Amino acid sequence: MILAVDIGNTYIVFGAVDAQCKVVQTLQMKTDPNETAYEYAVRMKQILSLAGIDADGFDGAIVSSEVPWLNVVLLKAVRLVTGHDAVLVGAGVKTGLNILLDDPGTITGNLVAAAVAVKEEYPLPAFIFDMGTATSVVAVDRSGNYLGGAIMPGVGLSMDALTKGTSLLPSIDFDLPRKTIGTNTVDAMKSGIVYGSAGAVDGIIDRFREELGEPASIIATGSMGRLVAPHCRHSIQIDNRLVMKGLGYIYYKNLEARQKSSKRKKA
Repeated sequence: MILAVDIGNTYIVFGAVDAQCKVVQTLQMKTDPNETAYEYAVRMKQILSLAGIDADGFDGAIVSSEVPWLNVVLLKAVRLVTGHDAVLVGAGVKTGLNILLDDPGTITGNLVAAAVAVKEEYPLPAFIFDMGTATSVVAVDRSGNYLGGAIMPGVGLSMDALTKGTSLLPSIDFDLPRKTIGTNTVDAMKSGIVYGSAGAVDGIIDRFREELGEPASIIATGSMGRLVAPHCRHSIQIDNRLVMKGLGYIYYKNLEARQKSSKRKKA
């Protein structure tokens, strides 16, 4: 069993993944730019303990990140928790994907992991929506090539922009409006955020399909996927463990490569 960690702008999601890349448990904690490696390690170990997971039972660890300046801190924290040096998804790590970006080094590890999991578990081609602070969209063709994608403001960013940029609009919770045509300010805001986001997702899907020239599987992951995806007009599968599963596939793919390399050296 390994510890998989995905560092996001708002939350750090982490969990236990077994040798079959099944996610045993997922947990999360707030991303805090001011914490040290030891503080992160203490929080992570306490959360794992509360979930009934023994940190001493991990055989390895892997980390993906969309917050590069936190990488060193979290890698040290993971080492303190598990006793293992983590694989950091990035240059030099085998993924099995052919990444067709202008600069493959600019892709974040969580998107790579999500694409790897989709390639392993879903019919291709596929469009992947990672709905967190921002909404990132990835297109993978039927040959497993990572074609590229789109990035747009997520629900949280849209709400922040709406409330901070408009003095009369209040901060509100993320939940569904009672109806689409809101009859009060709060319901009108909820309608605009939820159905506006759903409409943007539908629009991206239509344009991606048109450019790709064929239908595709559509998968949503991330903290806002469950809020937005059910209100899209397209059929979208929700898989909130997609990144964790992808990290498992990447870890064991690289473990196998290291073991083969070690055997060749001994021979």
